[in-house]
Amino acid sequence: MRGPEAERLRRYWDKHAGSYDRQMAFLDRKVFGDSRQWVCHGAVGDVLEVGIGTGLNLDSYPADVSITGVDLSPEMLEHARRRAATSGRTVSLQVGDAHRLEFPDAAFDTVVCTFALCAIPDDRRAIAEMWRVLRPGGRLRLADHVVSTSAPARLLQRMLELVTIPTGGEHFRRRPVLHVRDQGFVIEQQERFRLGIVERVVAGKPGA
Repeated sequence: MRGPEAERLRRYWDKHAGSYDRQMAFLDRKVFGDSRQWVCHGAVGDVLEVGIGTGLNLDSYPADVSITGVDLSPEMLEHARRRAATSGRTVSLQVGDAHRLEFPDAAFDTVVCTFALCAIPDDRRAIAEMWRVLRPGGRLRLADHVVSTSAPARLLQRMLELVTIPTGGEHFRRRPVLHVRDQGFVIEQQERFRLGIVERVVAGKPGA
């Protein structure tokens, strides 16, 4: 993703980097539950986290994994660097575009993305990139807020998008697991709760 739209989104997330942790702490308590731990505890080997943000997931990973994180926002990554330094974890962090991950094919054993596909402009393209950089036999581990199974909640989500898409590119009515299946991943675990608004998935890339 390049050009004026990428710069607009980068500025938006840079501006919100300082308040992001407080907002997400509330949502984790009230809506998302233990989704970060659910996703990250099963990561193995060389791990890529797409949309690592301020590094909120870092404490949830096993101690023996090697973590690389990419995010569109340099300010978000500065927070992640400070969090990594405080925790003593060695993490490779870099500005990156989920549409064009700057890694070779089959570079990682696990790809993680939590509550970021909702704000990546083309989530289908991002999932295709996650497939590309995963090794055969690797796992994609996701959690996100998705379109609700409740009609009243879907109406509220539609109304929210009238504001959130133009300002920060955040979507409330996506369903990334559909793209995951279409890409060729095999769904191994899938959970949905809070009126279907939260969905978390583990999917395997077939191969040796």
